[in-house]
Amino acid sequence: MTSLLISWQPAYAVFGCGKVGQTMVSKRKLNLDNLEALGAKRLAELLMELAENDAAASRRLRLELTAKEAPESVAAEVRKRLAQISRSRGFVDRHKIRDLADDLDTQRRTIVDRVAKIDAADALELLWRFMDLAESVQGRCDDSNGVVGDVFRLGCRDLGPLAQAAEPDPMHLADRVFAALNENGYGQYDNLIETLAPVLGNNGLNRLKERFTALSKTPVEKPPHDQRKLVGFGSGGPLYEDEIEARSRESTIRLALREIADAQGDVDAFVAQYDKETRKVPKIAAEIARRLLAADRAEEALQTIEVAEHRRSGWPEFEWEDARIDVLDALGRGDQAQTARWSCFERTLSARHLRTYLKRLPDFDDVEAEERALDFAERYESALQALAFLVSWPAVERAARLVTVRTGEIDGNYYEILSPAADALAGKYPLAATLVLRAMINFTLAKARSSRYRHAARHFMECASLASSISDFGTVETHDAYAARLKTEHGRKSGFWGLI
Repeated sequence: MTSLLISWQPAYAVFGCGKVGQTMVSKRKLNLDNLEALGAKRLAELLMELAENDAAASRRLRLELTAKEAPESVAAEVRKRLAQISRSRGFVDRHKIRDLADDLDTQRRTIVDRVAKIDAADALELLWRFMDLAESVQGRCDDSNGVVGDVFRLGCRDLGPLAQAAEPDPMHLADRVFAALNENGYGQYDNLIETLAPVLGNNGLNRLKERFTALSKTPVEKPPHDQRKLVGFGSGGPLYEDEIEARSRESTIRLALREIADAQGDVDAFVAQYDKETRKVPKIAAEIARRLLAADRAEEALQTIEVAEHRRSGWPEFEWEDARIDVLDALGRGDQAQTARWSCFERTLSARHLRTYLKRLPDFDDVEAEERALDFAERYESALQALAFLVSWPAVERAARLVTVRTGEIDGNYYEILSPAADALAGKYPLAATLVLRAMINFTLAKARSSRYRHAARHFMECASLASSISDFGTVETHDAYAARLKTEHGRKSGFWGLI
């Protein structure tokens, strides 16, 4: 008995049972308090060990030491590191991309958090130099996950606060923005005008507008035919490098002029960037209408909305629908706006439009309208879409009724809808939840989707658990009968049965 107790007590501590185990585990957890308890000397020794084999950690530590002993030298350290990155030519594959992103973000944060506190103008210049690296860096790395691009987009966003602190000359800033937007191959400068508009002011924005307008009037040089570089083929035939560059420049100019127009609140200048036919695209019509509405030009907004041409029948284009509803409300045509909201609900079971519709109704009328809407949802042509709507509304009793009445229409492939539906139904409607779970199991086994066997096995066990809560299966197979049938039809799928 004594030996048993001796062997048992260490296990008690190791597995953390009770207060003793919890205390031991908590002291091993990586957090500030536990690390601080190691003492400064031990922590310094550990950091030195880490830095010996980690260049990024070593650079970070040197930056911290510089910031402590000679804060004014931090900018020089960052400048030196940016120069090193600029000179690099090696390709960075996906296995090392995170290290590169972390290194870049360290430089960005040091500029914003350290250098800016000492000299805002120097920090702004350094950040521009940092952003200048985007084209070359992204051109030599596999950034399929976008982690490097995200760092540069953060840098672009940081330019705004830094420029406000540094207060550069608006004209000089406009020229810098112009140059940046013409070197925006990876989208690192997207939203740059919006970010810097407060600092550019009207004079800077006008300067920027002049430069892009002048660029739009400058003809693109086209090389002799025998010197044109073929880069591929499209539906219209061969694609040449100069053509792609010309289209890119045209797109840059249009986008810049639209953003300048927005920054200056010039609706007409914004509209002018679209030709007559493009203004009929529902999404574009909605963008124009919203700007006209903000400028108290509701009648013009309605005209813009009404001339839009819809090429997709049936499914609503919500940006256009929402803009039209807002315009109708602004013009005092509340009944028409309500009709539009109900139409959006009927076509797509849009809960958002239905909720707004109900809020606009007089007291008590909303109760009757909600019942009518839920009746409509139960009969909706797509049983899956109806189920998703009823569960999220929530109208769980109706969702349960829909499942039992329209079981054959439940496609078990759509687990993203069915899993939350089963969870919602399990408490009060175990039979409906079982039918939903079985739909997913049946699909997985019928299609031999082995990657889903683990989930199907879990669903099967949930069905077994729910069976005890079902007093009457009615015409539905009992769990035992269902299990026996599965064994008969899919008995050879050992990957599934092995998990049961």
